[in-house]
Amino acid sequence: MTEHSAPTTTSTRARVSARVAAIAESATLAVDAKAKALKAAGRPVIGFGAGEPDFPTPDYVVEAAVRAAQDPVNHRYSPAAGLPVLREAIAAKTLRDSGYEVRPADVLVTNGGKQAVFQAFAAILDPGDEVLLPAPYWTTYPEAIRLTGAAPVEVFAGVDQGYLVTVEQLEAARTPRTKALLFNSPSNPTGAVYSPEQTEEIGRWALEHGIWVITDEIYEHLTYDDAVFTPVVRVVPELADTTIVLNGVAKTYAMTGWRVGWMIGPSDVIKAATNLQSHLSSNVANVSQRAAVAALTGDLSAVETMRAAFDRRRRTMVGMLEEIDGVRCPAPQGAFYAYPSVEGLLGRTIRGVTPTTSAELAALVLDEVEVAVVPGEAFGPSGYLRLSYALGDDDLVEGVSRIQTLLGEAV
Repeated sequence: MTEHSAPTTTSTRARVSARVAAIAESATLAVDAKAKALKAAGRPVIGFGAGEPDFPTPDYVVEAAVRAAQDPVNHRYSPAAGLPVLREAIAAKTLRDSGYEVRPADVLVTNGGKQAVFQAFAAILDPGDEVLLPAPYWTTYPEAIRLTGAAPVEVFAGVDQGYLVTVEQLEAARTPRTKALLFNSPSNPTGAVYSPEQTEEIGRWALEHGIWVITDEIYEHLTYDDAVFTPVVRVVPELADTTIVLNGVAKTYAMTGWRVGWMIGPSDVIKAATNLQSHLSSNVANVSQRAAVAALTGDLSAVETMRAAFDRRRRTMVGMLEEIDGVRCPAPQGAFYAYPSVEGLLGRTIRGVTPTTSAELAALVLDEVEVAVVPGEAFGPSGYLRLSYALGDDDLVEGVSRIQTLLGEAV
């Protein structure tokens, strides 16, 4: 061995791959974990970070799961793409709720909505591709895009636009490398909902330019006032061959812990994603799948009860936030998040601290009044906070009251 050929050892190599090391921690889960840890330590922390309903899963769904756990047929492997009965239920639910037909064969059941997000991008993107990503965006989208070697291209719509991007903005961001558009309505984190006219305009623009649409519809049943959920494939049927629909039972049926999502798309894409899942995780837990069948084939009365509670809390939270000098909070039309602009507070001094970013402001809120919120940096530009109103009414009022008191001291 020459002096120029020293052996390569593990100590001279990165221990974690560059691809995985570049993934940012989920900011929403991090805030929620910190709030829960402080609460477990005896601190009176109120957490607005979690994106999950505070209601129990409906009884009839739990009962179906208990029966399924007792049936030995569910103790074994099942098809990687999902139980046929669940894929049929998802197809029927899509016709019922979205107004168009899909084949059960074009449905892939995934371990929660997040797996559907990752697999959708993995199935159609190559290194060098670009994905138009309306911002503010859910924190997982850009990480999933980057893992494929593609690049997210942020298209920002602020508070003055109601957090809704326009076709003109999308067209200005389009390049020869644009492969797909991520479309999320109702939106996490903003609660914004695109109108049927806006949805159709965006869909026809994507169709005209041969751009894939990946549409995340997991909050479809949570809309308020006169807002309506509009499936892009229903208003632009010609998009069906270049659209992947993402959904799941988590938000609608208070089933975040059951981990059942799905993706619907063209046959070749679903087959490719199924091949990936067959090596990655195989089938979703059968008991969870049986529970999802019960959820999707039951009525929506439990969903309406939750929606009514969210609506009441939404009004309370927005009204209280709007009372704070320096805060602007458009009323969210969907999901269960408020997304106030706090740009008017940045650079002002609060209890001896002068936050210049929403991350610094969120840290101050947690330190001073023990309320956990997620800063806008998790979803795009600084200057915003996300607060979930999927928590009890009393905690909501107490938490926002603490924020009002603190931020009211800004000078």
